[in-house]
Parts: sequence; C-alpha cells; structure tokens
Amino acid sequence: MFDGVIVVADDEKVQRETVASVLRELGHTVHEAAGGEQALALVAGHTVDLVITDLRMPDLSGLDVVRRVKQMQPDVEVVVVTAFGSVEGAVEAMRAGAADFLTKPVDLDHLELLVRRLLSHRDLVRENRALRRRLQESRREFRLLGDSPAMHEVLARASRAAETDATVLILGESGTGKELLARTIHDLSSRAEGPFVAVNCAALPETLLESELFGHVRGAFTGADRDHRGRIAQAAGGTLFLDEIGDVPLPVQVKLLRFLQEREYTPLGGERSLTADVRVVAATHRDLQALIEDGSFREDLFYRLDVVELRLPPLRERREDIPLLVEHFLRRYADRYGRPARTVSREAMDALLKHDYRGNVRELENIVEQAVVLCRGEVIHTDDLPGTVVRRNRGGDGCEPSPADYEGDLPGFLERLERTIIERTLLRCDGNQSAAARRLGLTESGLRYKLSKWRQESDGR
Repeated sequence: MFDGVIVVADDEKVQRETVASVLRELGHTVHEAAGGEQALALVAGHTVDLVITDLRMPDLSGLDVVRRVKQMQPDVEVVVVTAFGSVEGAVEAMRAGAADFLTKPVDLDHLELLVRRLLSHRDLVRENRALRRRLQESRREFRLLGDSPAMHEVLARASRAAETDATVLILGESGTGKELLARTIHDLSSRAEGPFVAVNCAALPETLLESELFGHVRGAFTGADRDHRGRIAQAAGGTLFLDEIGDVPLPVQVKLLRFLQEREYTPLGGERSLTADVRVVAATHRDLQALIEDGSFREDLFYRLDVVELRLPPLRERREDIPLLVEHFLRRYADRYGRPARTVSREAMDALLKHDYRGNVRELENIVEQAVVLCRGEVIHTDDLPGTVVRRNRGGDGCEPSPADYEGDLPGFLERLERTIIERTLLRCDGNQSAAARRLGLTESGLRYKLSKWRQESDGR
C-alpha cells in the first residue's frame, strides 16, 4: 500500500466526503477543501502528495488549481473530477499539468487504482532522485582521489564495472584509497541501497577470519555460546569488501573460492550450506602473482577475483592531484579542530609536491592534519610541515641535514642535525627558550649554552 497525503477539493459536500472517506479507509491522510482557494492553502501549508479537485467550483476552477499547484509544488500530482459532458475541460487540465481525470459519478474502484498508481510513481521518483544524489555525492568523493588522467581512467573503468555484479580486484600500494574506490563502486551500483561490509583480512587470525566471513554455529569452538552471522550473511543484497585479500590463509581461500563459484558457504561448525546474494570487491597491496608462484595464494581464486582489475597509481605518479587533495584535507581538519589554517604558502606546496609519499594519500592526509594543528595563522608555511618533508626537499642546500648528506664526519653530522632540531623547535615555540627547552628535554641553561656556542661559531670566534 502506497499511503500518502491527499487533498480532496469539491464544493459539493457529499461528493467530497464520499471520496475522502474511501481514501481514509485505504490508509491515506486526507485534507478536505470546500473550494479551490482552500485547497491551495492546504498545499502551501502541508506536505502533500496528491490533489483531487473538482473541475467546476465557484471560487476557483479546477484548471486554475492545476496551474497554481504546479507552480507552487511541481512534484504534487493533480487529478481533476468532471461531469461526463465536460471531458474537454479535463483534457485542457491535463495539458496544464494534471496527471489524470475522473468522471462523475466517481468509480471508487477506479479511484483506488489511480491513486495507487500515482503514489507508486511518486515513490519511484523520490527513489530515483535520492539515487542521483548519492551518485553525485559519490562522484564528488571520488574526485578526492584526483583529477589526473590516470585517475579519470580508473573512475571510468570503475563506473563500467559498477553497472554489473562482476567481482572486482583493486590493486595498489597502502594508502592509495582502495576502500574508498570500493565504496564508490558500491554507491554507483544497483546495490547502493544494500549494505557495504568491509573485512580487513590481514587483521584477523585464520580461525577468527573464517568465523567472521562465514559465521559459526553454537559450540563450533570454545566460547561459541551462540550462533554468529558472518560478514557474508551481513552483506546480503549489497557488497562485501575483502581488504588485503593477499593475506588470507590457504584453508580460508578454499572456502572463499567455493563461495565465489557457487554462492554457497557453510558456517564454521555447521552442516547445512547457505547461500547469499553478495557482490565481492577485493583489494591488496601485495603482488598476487608472486604469491601464486611461491604457493601461498591459489591461482584459481585469483582468476575468480580478477574479473575486473583496477590499479590505483601511487601518489608520486600523479603529483598533479596533490593540490586538490591538500585543499580537501585543509577544509576537513580546519573544521574539525576549529583552526583558521585554510591556505598553503607556495614554498610549503612546493615541498608537498616534491615529497615521495610512501604512505600515499593517507600520508598526505596525516601531513596536512599535523600542519593544521601546528600552524599559527591562516597560511601554512614550511615550518608547519614535518621535518621529513622539508629536509627531503631542500636538496642538500645545507639548511637541514639528511642521511644523504652524511660523508663520514659523524660528529659534524650529528651536531648539524641537533642544531636543526633545536632551531625548528624554537620556531614552533615562537622563540620562547624555556618552552623549547622543556619540549626538547633540555635544561634552559643547557639550551642557552648551545645557542651561544653556535652564535660564536657563526661570528668566526
């Protein structure tokens, strides 16, 4: 039953009450209006799904009601009721936007079917609108992965894969956004209304992983005092994301292969096979071909997983995406911590663009979060970035030593490193030597001695 809120407008009281009574018995909420103006007031003041209006009323015609309702609330459907000899007027009302018409005396069975059809269409429109919203939000979130040609290609392939239930294998280094891509595929698919269930296969030992995936029955092992629905059952009608699939132990791989082939599985300790309608997306940072060669990953499972293969490039291979990602993370963490930092200086951005990002997008996010917390103003400078980013990108100019600068003079290298750490700490403490000494674990007098010594060396004494 598609229940809704309906306005019934008719200056003939008996006709109006008869129609309203039937609609209330069908479970709808009904507002009665004795004329067109009252009907418009009800539409303006309530959430309304449908208006049923007589075509001829003394204050405002049904045709005018149609036109004004469509101006006020284009999504509200209108049905006009007319005498048998005035069908031409009903046709004109439909040209103005009416969904349909009824002739007097109203056939109540026809009325029920018409209302059911129109409210069913209403629900479908709302569902489609919500789906479009989710798709737009999903695509906006996907842009956070980047606007580079490489990422556009990944998105195009992911969008095509999402149109089917094909199993997807996502490959990429840690921190490249594999789970975000999996969620995007889910949101773009026909399963978007269903659950998205993620399992980190590397985080669980073999017995626990098997139980988490397939579930277990009471008494399957010590401590199993009740039946447990596994992640496969929880993902029914939706998507199961198997992160770090390369770390799944061989015994579990066998059961996973059976599920991918037959869509059947048996809970741990159980005797009866179960089925589940689940779309599988798997991901790994490991080289599965190498694992196959050394016997730790099943080749037949690989081919079941690798129906559609998506490779996420590391951040160092798509540096043009870094400014977009930085902008997003700046907004996120400035809002989270109530900080004003919202822009990055040219020097700081240059350092971010040159960094290697072994942790990829996750590392960049961490760097920006730290910078937002430490920044003292509205602009993030190189002093607000971690030392690993700044040192690596100053390229041996002598300002900050790195292991690459070491040429055999270990005491000199350690002294330069010590000086760099102290100078950066002083910058972060706005030159306050007492605060810097506490942060460095030094006595204030010890810090002053070092600073005095370095000033004398700089003066050539």
